[in-house]
Amino acid sequence: MTADLITTAAQGALPLWLLPESSVDEWLAQSAPATALWVRAHQFTGERHRVLAVPGPDGRVAGALLGLGNLASLEALNLWHAAPLAERLPPGAWRLATSLPAAAATQFALGWLVGAYRYARYRSAPAVHSMLEAPAGADVAYARAAAGSMELARDLVNTPANDLGPAELARAAADLAARHGATITVIEGEALAAGFPLIHAVGRASARAPRLIDVAWGGEGAPRVTLVGKGVCFDSGGLDLKPASGMLLMKKDMGGAACTLALADLLMRSKAPIRLRVLIPAVENAVDGSAYRPGDVLRSRKGLTVEVGNTDAEGRLVLADALAEADAGAAELLVDLATLTGAARTALGPELPAAYSNDNALLAELQGHAEREHDPLWPMPLWGGYDEDLASRIADVNNVAAHAFAGSIMGALFLRRFVTASPRWLHVDLYAWNARERPGRPVGAEAQCVRALYRLIRARCG
Repeated sequence: MTADLITTAAQGALPLWLLPESSVDEWLAQSAPATALWVRAHQFTGERHRVLAVPGPDGRVAGALLGLGNLASLEALNLWHAAPLAERLPPGAWRLATSLPAAAATQFALGWLVGAYRYARYRSAPAVHSMLEAPAGADVAYARAAAGSMELARDLVNTPANDLGPAELARAAADLAARHGATITVIEGEALAAGFPLIHAVGRASARAPRLIDVAWGGEGAPRVTLVGKGVCFDSGGLDLKPASGMLLMKKDMGGAACTLALADLLMRSKAPIRLRVLIPAVENAVDGSAYRPGDVLRSRKGLTVEVGNTDAEGRLVLADALAEADAGAAELLVDLATLTGAARTALGPELPAAYSNDNALLAELQGHAEREHDPLWPMPLWGGYDEDLASRIADVNNVAAHAFAGSIMGALFLRRFVTASPRWLHVDLYAWNARERPGRPVGAEAQCVRALYRLIRARCG
């Protein structure tokens, strides 16, 4: 676990200086002449993410510098400034030689841990990591908990579909429940047909039976928070089959479920004073003779009939049944996370999840937490004028519009039909994947919105 890479005291820890570009000359002026000569010879100017090891008189590594770029002040330091250190520092024990404000120290500790993450399940060579002495003032407990929860989400999303189907996702939820003393109920296969018909319809064509995972934790009298995560463990598109290129990343179509489990893990690790419920519809959208078809009309758990305009819009179908169940539970806050639409990525790119809510003040509050946690998202409108575009001539609603406009909004509007009793509902359409290589964010899984939503829930519910 990367969370173990911070210790209270590291014997023989080497100093690590954090230098914005504006501070390099001052630091050099206060340094030993040989050190200053070395730094200048290597043309270190404080460039962001540049790491330079500094030798001592005996030629051994005696410390290191980390460039912070044009950072205006150390108060603005975030976890991604520290993320390259796991890869670029010489192995060993390190301590901060630069004083940081408490919030920045926490971000630094979190960045150290997050930057050390590597998905190693299928690799034979173990990774070599450095240790960090806990920075003064840092909330190390939070940094460890957040990094551990993010690691859980990243591991789940990175696991290929042959090793992570609905059963394995349910097992991961069961393991999480066992660690925290939560209860878990799983409804599986044909048992879903009567109560959760949309989940059953989407998952019935797979040899791996669909499931509804239901985890409960916390005291009965506490504020109720319900999380719903899209758990499509692989999405072929169904009979509206995706092209080969469209299937390459479909192991990550359970990214909403992974981030939901990570958020639940973080809340339970921190003993949040809430009554938590987690609902995950876990399916594989496959093709065989029992696959649901374009044009089928399905009755949902809520009672609304849904015409299937496209079998590749399956995520909103399984979420609809789960949200209907969640909506009946009188939660004070209902949140769903889903890798729902390519349209959200077209609009906002892979790094910026789209967030919707029936409460604009709640959405603004979430964006504030996202900015402070450096866990970005962007508010989007539930534009009611587009509701009629989901009309069906033979059913209560179609699962897609007849046009390609505003695809992410259409998905959110469809889900809103199944959330009628909850006054505070958030829907997050995320990517759960790093599309390009950056320090601390290798190409592969990403835990998006976990920290932002954690802060929101703790602020709202204690």
